[in-house]
Amino acid sequence: MLKADVAIIGGTGIGERLMALGGEGFSTETAHGLMSGAMLEHDGIRIALVQRHSAGHRTPPHLVNYHALAVGLRDMGVRACLASAAVGSLRSDWGVGTMAVCRDFLDLTGRRLTLYENEVKHVDFSEPMPGSRAIAQACQELGLAVQDDAVYLGADGPRYETPAEIRMMRLLGGDVVGMTASSEAILMREAGVDYGCLAVVTNLGTGLDPAAAPDHGAVTDVMKARGATAVEILLRAAKIVMS
Repeated sequence: MLKADVAIIGGTGIGERLMALGGEGFSTETAHGLMSGAMLEHDGIRIALVQRHSAGHRTPPHLVNYHALAVGLRDMGVRACLASAAVGSLRSDWGVGTMAVCRDFLDLTGRRLTLYENEVKHVDFSEPMPGSRAIAQACQELGLAVQDDAVYLGADGPRYETPAEIRMMRLLGGDVVGMTASSEAILMREAGVDYGCLAVVTNLGTGLDPAAAPDHGAVTDVMKARGATAVEILLRAAKIVMS
């Protein structure tokens, strides 16, 4: 069985940058389907690099095989899974380009994801994203100013939210909204893999900036601009996990 120390999941604008680091491609079969990526040796650490949306950004957020990701990484023996996420801001003071370490989440996707469909097992979520501790430490060591202790609100997508939905999400206590990280956090926690999320604000939530509507092209541009920094943070966090 293929083994890795840490996994890094690259989302919009980051996945391609991760693959450019090199490494040997792999595919591993799980009970939930195929998981693919590249194995990178970095500073003596075996890192499984995964493009969340597949090569060419072909897989929409609601069709990502989150089960295969969680089970595949668990079976590879990874100590932690560190992920990037493009998000909308639910706070007017967290503008485009803001980077945030997510520590908790609200899941409104309706996907009802679990690894325990056929047995009664209740998993503790007192610390929903334990891998984020390493991400926060990496940002500190690199001298980067980021927002910490962010609450990620998971929406199903692939559409963007309505103004009324954004108002509701703000009232619920969310800081950022995205379509992927809460699903990953749920299944990684159930699989026993420490999950962490570095969120990058690519737009303000619908209605918070009347002059600009969410646009995927603009989202990709922001992630590309912040991509090098995000990858640097995640690689440093991987080293912290193994220290």
